[in-house]
Amino acid sequence: MTYNEALSYIHSICWKGSRLGLDRTRELLGKLGDPQKRLKFIHIAGTNGKGSTAAMLSSILEEAGYHVGLYTSPFINRFNERMQIDHQNIPDEELAELTEYIRPFADSMADSPTEFELITALAMVYFARHRCDIVVLEVGMGGELDSTNIIDVPEAAVIVAMGMDHVKELGPTMADIARAKAGIIKEGGDVVTYGGNAEADPVFEQTCRERHARLRRPDFSAIVPGPFGLDGQSFSYGPWKGLTIPLVGAYQLNNAAVVLETVAVLRGRGWALPDQAVARGLAATRWPARFEVLRRDPVFIVDGGHNPHGIRATAESLQRLFPGKKFTFVTGVMADKDVESILGLIVPLADQFFTVRPDNPRAMSAQELAERIRAMGAKATPCDSVADGVARAIEAEGKDGVACALGSLYMSGDVRACFA
Repeated sequence: MTYNEALSYIHSICWKGSRLGLDRTRELLGKLGDPQKRLKFIHIAGTNGKGSTAAMLSSILEEAGYHVGLYTSPFINRFNERMQIDHQNIPDEELAELTEYIRPFADSMADSPTEFELITALAMVYFARHRCDIVVLEVGMGGELDSTNIIDVPEAAVIVAMGMDHVKELGPTMADIARAKAGIIKEGGDVVTYGGNAEADPVFEQTCRERHARLRRPDFSAIVPGPFGLDGQSFSYGPWKGLTIPLVGAYQLNNAAVVLETVAVLRGRGWALPDQAVARGLAATRWPARFEVLRRDPVFIVDGGHNPHGIRATAESLQRLFPGKKFTFVTGVMADKDVESILGLIVPLADQFFTVRPDNPRAMSAQELAERIRAMGAKATPCDSVADGVARAIEAEGKDGVACALGSLYMSGDVRACFA
């Protein structure tokens, strides 16, 4: 099987809706010898910040000398980004070989796995074959019935910032969504939650009590921001002084505090994470398409924010870096998102919009999105492609302006490709 044949097979698996549940994953991994049982995990759920938190933790663990697997979704530029070891994507040849190995087992199942379940099984085999010391594992959707929840008690269960997303599958209320995310909390485990959500926090607290799990939360009031700019930002947090992260978004300081609380949990479980490794790991973190600066003249930023909670954080970061400025936005959204709330957060900051259709069957057309924006009193021009939207935004802003592409992670790779 070639690499392209492997991708064709993976993507040919019928999605059949979300099909939440663990039975298919359990059956497939059982046929494969339960590779997940030979691994240790940090399991990360939540609405916004999963990827950034995973990137910071994996970078710290690598700096400490561990052999680290990283499983995330979706990918930005290439499928292989979804499973990495020591921040190296799975090689094309090995992805093809593993897919060929797993295919007969998947095809033999009466209830065939979904695409995400198949990819999760692939990742587990990959990480186990390479004897990773630990795997930073990002939930796909929800938690309790997500295929990543096939693992036993993780070294830490981390639940990042909560927002109203995937309401159809997990909702309708925040408490319902929190109960789904709380599914990654296991008996006797260690848990770190972002906190600050009046509806979600009691759910996490109750689940921890019921499952005799130990709960930690960061104290965001202990964050002391330092200098910040387009190259990153510095901060102190409690006993940690003068740390730096290259992630520009203002919200990343809160994610970093969650990471430092997780470091404390891991140290308590015997993981050797010296202060220097933590500082170097944070400073070395790379995570594309999360308030990423792609150009300076004009400034062009891409951010994968795609729900009201994430877009609000993006808007706050723009205002922090460029107070009083108006922006040109390149925007594309999924039609099933809360489009009105998303637009309501960025229209007041906008000089104009160039709308695009992300490469996803769920995406809203550029024309419809432009009409929605115009109805809110802003200028909007539909574009034929992401590249067209990016080019028009750069031209509109001139040398000294600021443009930002946001609304969907699914278009971030196309945006980044315009600057390659």
